[in-house]
Amino acid sequence: MRPDALLFPAPEGLYCPDGGFYVDPVRPVERALVTHGHSDHARPGHRHVLATRQTLDIMRLRCGDGFSGSEQAVSFGEELDLNGVKVSFHPAGHVLGSAQIAVEKNGTRIVVSGDYKRRPDPTCAAYEPVPCDVFITEATFGLPVFHHPDPMGEIGKVLASLRQFPERTHLIGAYALGKAQRVIRLLRDAGYGEPIYIHGAMEQLCDYYAGQGIDLGDLRPATIESRDKSVFKGAVVVGPSSAFADRWARRFNEPLPAFASGWMMVRQRAKQQGVELPLVISDHCDWPELTETITELSPAEVWVTHGREEALVRWCELRGIKARPLHLVGYEDEGD
Repeated sequence: MRPDALLFPAPEGLYCPDGGFYVDPVRPVERALVTHGHSDHARPGHRHVLATRQTLDIMRLRCGDGFSGSEQAVSFGEELDLNGVKVSFHPAGHVLGSAQIAVEKNGTRIVVSGDYKRRPDPTCAAYEPVPCDVFITEATFGLPVFHHPDPMGEIGKVLASLRQFPERTHLIGAYALGKAQRVIRLLRDAGYGEPIYIHGAMEQLCDYYAGQGIDLGDLRPATIESRDKSVFKGAVVVGPSSAFADRWARRFNEPLPAFASGWMMVRQRAKQQGVELPLVISDHCDWPELTETITELSPAEVWVTHGREEALVRWCELRGIKARPLHLVGYEDEGD
């Protein structure tokens, strides 16, 4: 069947009329298939939600028990039949529980990648390529200028700074879901064995990751009032970047602000945010990974969404691949 009859953009999000469901809808719907737990993709209020067990758990942690009317957990590789449409979930490598969703009917398969990355990350299941006729790809970093460095090299900057400024508290801003846990694990894999202090906004998610077998080492609350402030000299504190702009951050010892994001490649962004130690660590594909993924999959069509759509569409067209932007709204660079 025609791909745009199987799945197409609607005001609520990507809609499959035959299956009677939406993928990552931005407003409440009867049936939602959710790729991952970031709040621009996983919104509360749907009548029925299908997602991986981990994504459902994360939605409950972030939105409360009443995040949906009912829920159904789907395992990676499990195939469901929704009103004659085959649906399956496959690892996306973005954050814990993140999935690509394959939608198939009458020999036509569309894969909705959600957000995905190709770099190794022990805090979530690795991306798996899924053969398809149409690949729907994000383009958060969909410009040729974006070539992200090795994350371990970026973490090496933190360790070097700790040696250079042993008295200063290193405050690493990181998004609470996915990025914070990845930064902590990178520090551990780089040999950092000291306690890492975390903002209260991250405790539940870090506990959940640990409960899922992700070893984050010795984590302690970054609570100043109840302890001797001297313990934070030369320590690492991980928290949401928004917290580092208020009085809470200024109570640490000579705080050195860092921020982990793919956007730290853009020096002006780091300067505007007052970041002294920018860490280019992204949970999205950079330009070479986006184009390599499309080349590897070799789909008949590529649909591009939420990001720098036009450049990637043009790249596809120059290589004889049919492509178009979807111009979906409501998705942000929340987990960058």
